[in-house]
Amino acid sequence: MCMQSTTSNHKIKTVRTMGFDVFSSSLESISLNTKAPKILNTISPNSYGISTKDDAFREALKKSDYLVLDGVYFALSSIILHGKNIKRNQGPDVFYHFMDRSNKNHYKVFFLGASESTLEKIKIKAKVQYPNIKIDSYSPPFKDEFTEEENDVMIKAINEFEPDVLFVGMTCPKQEKWSSLNQYFLNVKLICCIGGVFDWYAGNYKEISEIWWKLRLGWLIRAIQRPDLLKRNIPNYYIFLKDLILIFLKLKTTI
Repeated sequence: MCMQSTTSNHKIKTVRTMGFDVFSSSLESISLNTKAPKILNTISPNSYGISTKDDAFREALKKSDYLVLDGVYFALSSIILHGKNIKRNQGPDVFYHFMDRSNKNHYKVFFLGASESTLEKIKIKAKVQYPNIKIDSYSPPFKDEFTEEENDVMIKAINEFEPDVLFVGMTCPKQEKWSSLNQYFLNVKLICCIGGVFDWYAGNYKEISEIWWKLRLGWLIRAIQRPDLLKRNIPNYYIFLKDLILIFLKLKTTI
């Protein structure tokens, strides 16, 4: 099932699969000329698995203004169930696209998440690669839930800067749920939840070469770099594959 809507002069295409409407257009079609903040989230087999166990996270994904394909293997569901592929717009694609666009248009970008040292590395690197962008950041406490006071401080820091683009990197599913909960309290145009991109861009982990993404093997390099991440995510991959098979056999409905 495909749906189209119009933003500016571009048509936005989505593909509905396993209960989610997944963005399948060029990132150029996402307008930043908007009065209300928009949220861009990503979906992968791992995040699908988490969504089956976390109602708030599932709703955050479903309410996304743009839900882009992160792990390319989630597209297996649309290919197998509907015979339709989904355009790849993974976390790094999203990051570099909006950094390039922000640099071209002299936009302001805010980074929320990660440690102070990681954020400082990001700012130093970005100042060289994207000299036209005004950048600010905030490192929230490393905890599962924020107090009301901590949340207010984060919102204040963002709103005082008035960024065009807000990158949120607090790991999945915390970043998606936080963004959904606070979307309309933020004076921004676009909120992008891109998680691990913060560490890659900062150089904390070696960035994955574009050739591996093109070969659909980015996940393998990531697993080699961080085997702990693969071990943690395997149960969610299993949930995705199990549900895909059951839905294909018409033994299960979508969530």
